[in-house]
Amino acid sequence: MKAGFFVTGTDTDVGKTWTTIALMRWFQMQGLSAVGMKPVAAGCEWQDGMLKNSDALLMQQYASVPLEYRQINPYAFEAAISPHLASGDVEVSMDVISNGFIRLQQLAEVVLVEGAGGWYSPLSSVLDNAGLAQVLRLPVILVVGVRLGCINHARLTMSAIRQAGLPCAGWVAVQIDPKMPGFDGNLAFLREVIEAPLLGVLPFLAAADFELLATNLSLPNWQKVDVHQKK
Repeated sequence: MKAGFFVTGTDTDVGKTWTTIALMRWFQMQGLSAVGMKPVAAGCEWQDGMLKNSDALLMQQYASVPLEYRQINPYAFEAAISPHLASGDVEVSMDVISNGFIRLQQLAEVVLVEGAGGWYSPLSSVLDNAGLAQVLRLPVILVVGVRLGCINHARLTMSAIRQAGLPCAGWVAVQIDPKMPGFDGNLAFLREVIEAPLLGVLPFLAAADFELLATNLSLPNWQKVDVHQKK
């Protein structure tokens, strides 16, 4: 079985990359090959004569199969600003991303595509995360960084995902502030109002431990998510 998911977030810096890699590890623990893709990344550094993104490098490290860097991140931009500005004169081609995704599906059973920023954040002058997920026809996994304002952001993003005609395979709560007052209460409220299964709660960690994070996830019905089903 070939499967793919689009990982989006309620905002930037809410834990999308760690969640994506934890999901990769979860699938790998089920005996499936899994890889990640970050089609567009800004805030990259020069390494080995090319721009590389630290998040994409982590995905490369934890992929089930050896991948060239550009297979994971075809569009890497140096400036640490919104990709539609960082890209400058470079045209972000949907065909390049789609073809790259198809090639990854030929190499692994599960492909997790991580967007940049939130659902409506632009990737270029003509493409945003929502449009990318629609073109790739992928079920969405929403990462909610639990902090002040997250309830509004989560509900708005869920509504936008439904309006796009894509199913939400579930959501992941990330404790990004270890001292946040009312964390449990906010989490309980989110569970009531988000009409999608909670796939896990990822605790705050000062350093990445993807094995531990993966054990906090559960996707029992992932094979039943129908990308053609509109909600």
